[in-house]
Amino acid sequence: MMMFVKTKVLAVLAFMLLAMPAVAEIKIQEVTSPGGIKAWLVENHDIPFAALSIRFTGGTSLDAPGKRGAVNLMTALIEEGAGDLDSQGFAAARDALAAEFNFDSDEDGVGVSAKFLTENRDKAMDLLHQALVKPRFDAAAVERVRGQVLQNIVSNAKDPAAIGGDILRKAAFGDHPYGTVGDGTEVSVKALTRADILDAYHGALARDRIYVAAAGDISATDLGVLLDKLLGDLPAKGAAQPADVALTVKGGVIQQDFPGPQTAISFYQAGIKFADKDYFAATILNEILGGNGFSSRLMDQVREQRGLTYGIDTGLAAYDHAEILQGSLDTANEKAGEAIKVIKDVWADVAKNGVTQKELDDTKTYLTGAYPLRFDGNGRIASILVGMQTLGLPSDYPAVRNAKVEAVTLEDVNRVAKSLLTPDKLTFIVVGDAVGVKSE
Repeated sequence: MMMFVKTKVLAVLAFMLLAMPAVAEIKIQEVTSPGGIKAWLVENHDIPFAALSIRFTGGTSLDAPGKRGAVNLMTALIEEGAGDLDSQGFAAARDALAAEFNFDSDEDGVGVSAKFLTENRDKAMDLLHQALVKPRFDAAAVERVRGQVLQNIVSNAKDPAAIGGDILRKAAFGDHPYGTVGDGTEVSVKALTRADILDAYHGALARDRIYVAAAGDISATDLGVLLDKLLGDLPAKGAAQPADVALTVKGGVIQQDFPGPQTAISFYQAGIKFADKDYFAATILNEILGGNGFSSRLMDQVREQRGLTYGIDTGLAAYDHAEILQGSLDTANEKAGEAIKVIKDVWADVAKNGVTQKELDDTKTYLTGAYPLRFDGNGRIASILVGMQTLGLPSDYPAVRNAKVEAVTLEDVNRVAKSLLTPDKLTFIVVGDAVGVKSE
């Protein structure tokens, strides 16, 4: 349970890219279409199937003032009818081609993915092209999808973890778009018009913010032609990207009453940029602190030694415009105060005394070993390649990544622990009938 439940796409991907095994045999080609659209490609002609992944940077952070939720609603409507096809007609055409399309949004981007058989590639891409350049946004579809979004918003208003996420966003990011959830509120979503949805569409989907990758049964030449047909007539420029935001980290506790037997606790402090030379060391540090399941310090001290929770985790999130180190757990109301104290103590101990050589060695083995994330499917490969581009990684990263992990020393990790971990700035968001816990 992390506070940005729906999102964190690039943040999670950043971790996965660090945690995946090196796959030297994967050959990544850098492709430029005749029209100048750049993409990465991994060819595999073993089966007549391919996958495409596209990311438009900006995402829900591009919502206009007073229009919160517009990009989220727009994204959910893209495949609800396009060109001459209404929602049912579009779905039938897609299914007849045995194609799969997915559209999603988060704080930093709108994602589009497609999977298709080689024999149906042209028709599948023609259909996806219609969705991208001629979405209908029919009134009936808008109201139906709006209702689904509103139902999700109402549900989240009864979820202590989601409530904590809202409080944390506001505390950490203030008036920046990161400070509110991209779904919007009941009031803002109910007020959105078709014109607002069209504005969101024109602002979010443009050629000046595209990252593309493909994997499977397609050549570089064919991919270049496909990209120009699929994306070439999108607008050249979209809405201005949001500014960077400085994280607010005052420390202390923000407590919100909520009825129930358990308390949801999330906590955060400042993070580290993905491009920082110490990011690998920080990732290893986070794994030891709270990221590596039952082997982490926090899991040992909070769950195993004291039985205060079923699970606790932490994660580094490097968004496009901010960085944060965050964690979360659920605990019984009467144990909330003790859980917070133990977390603070572990944080302070690691900051002061660092980690052990055994913890470092075990974590390196974990990060460089047979971790579940692998280049084991065209869809996953295409998604990873887009993530690599978005994070500014070179195309040879999979081949050199393990060496970078192995190069991190105990001195590196403990030096980063002293500079990165700030126990006095650790901020806790507590939602529930927590005993003995009050806002500071």
